[in-house]
Parts: sequence; structure tokens; C-alpha cells
Amino acid sequence: MSTIVIVAIVFGSIVTIAGLLCGTILVILRMRQTGVGGTNREQQKNEARIIQEIYQGLEQMEQRIDALETILMEGHNAQEKANHE
Repeated sequence: MSTIVIVAIVFGSIVTIAGLLCGTILVILRMRQTGVGGTNREQQKNEARIIQEIYQGLEQMEQRIDALETILMEGHNAQEKANHE
């Protein structure tokens, strides 16, 4: 019984290694055909534009949050003054 398990492990390992090698070769071939990122130049430009838009939107959001924090702090300070008087 143990010999059957050993043979199954050996053949299973061989099949797994063969699959990994074939998969690796296919990935390398695909990368050579389409480039490293797997996308063409137009898609890369589009992705870069989208990332820049997201970055600009996040900067605007940061400015708005800073403004809101300032407004809240001014309101909090005014409320503290009113409570002390």
C-alpha cells in the first residue's frame, strides 16, 4: 500500500512540475508578444491618465478636509469661549 502512495506522489509531482513549466513558458511568450505589462501603449496611457485624475481628486479632497477641520476647530474654540464666559 505504501508503494502505491509513493508512486502516486512521484507521478503527481511530475505532472505538477510539467504544468508549472508549461505555464511559465506560456507567460513568458505572452509577455514577449504584448509587452511586460500585458497591455499596449494606448491602454498604458489611459491607465496613467486615470491614475493622475485619481491623484488630483485626492489632493482636492485633502484640501477640502483641511478646510473642514479648520471650520470645526474655529467652531469648537468659539464654543469653548462661550462656555467660559
